Amino acid sequence: MSDPAPTSTAPAPLPARAGAIRFRRVLLPGAVATALAAVLLAPLPQATAADDAYYQDAQGKTGAPLKQALHAIISEDTTQLTYSQVWEALKVTDADPARPGNVVLLYSGISRSASSNGGNTGQWNREHVWPQSHGGFGTAPGPGTDLHHLRPEDVQVNSARGNKDFDEGGSPVANAPGNYTDADSWEPRDAVKGDVARMVFYMAVRYEGGDGFADLELNDTAGNGSVPYLGRLSVLKEWHEQDPPDAAEKRRNDVIFEDYQNNRNPFIDHPEWVEAIW
Repeated sequence: MSDPAPTSTAPAPLPARAGAIRFRRVLLPGAVATALAAVLLAPLPQATAADDAYYQDAQGKTGAPLKQALHAIISEDTTQLTYSQVWEALKVTDADPARPGNVVLLYSGISRSASSNGGNTGQWNREHVWPQSHGGFGTAPGPGTDLHHLRPEDVQVNSARGNKDFDEGGSPVANAPGNYTDADSWEPRDAVKGDVARMVFYMAVRYEGGDGFADLELNDTAGNGSVPYLGRLSVLKEWHEQDPPDAAEKRRNDVIFEDYQNNRNPFIDHPEWVEAIW
């Protein structure tokens, strides 16, 4: 997708959710936010008590009851960003801790200036890991602006991925070593295979069709096209097991919860729930 780079501001800090541990907030627009992004990516302590409070209604459940409980938890009291606000948010959530002022691109893995966002060759734009056409949700606040599946990516690589499902195999992708693609599927590099899987698991639980958007669901097919399904589930589950959540993925989850949307990706916090549901 090619889209211009508007000037915007990040949303105001959110009130604390009961049971959550508070972290230092640094929410400033533009270049200031990117300069401080490395600070935001400093390791945070894991909070067992806060985790237990947040997920208390899901404890002890499996299958459909667990999926329903998690949907209720991650849909309650959330904040929705505009598509313009996503630009500034990604400069923080995906900041390169080794190079302040840069972001790390999801598929290609390269570090690029955070200010080089736009729709031209050599810039980065907003990749929907769950493609917009798989549900027709566009870029309106909701699934189209949900940071849990939006990531920075090179404009040309983003275009090459398009709306393809996830699967293994294909030909190497130019400008994105370790990625492969064919007519209907995309295989990301090994370092983010699990990240990709957990992002789409989140989407399939967060959007169940009761909020004016399509019911997003996973299946074991590649080539789903414009229906609200995404695959292959069996491969995504393998990637989830092969590439468990790392410190950067956990930190991103924390920042989205604390400073932007007030909700979490439960499959980063509890990887075991993937098998419990699917």
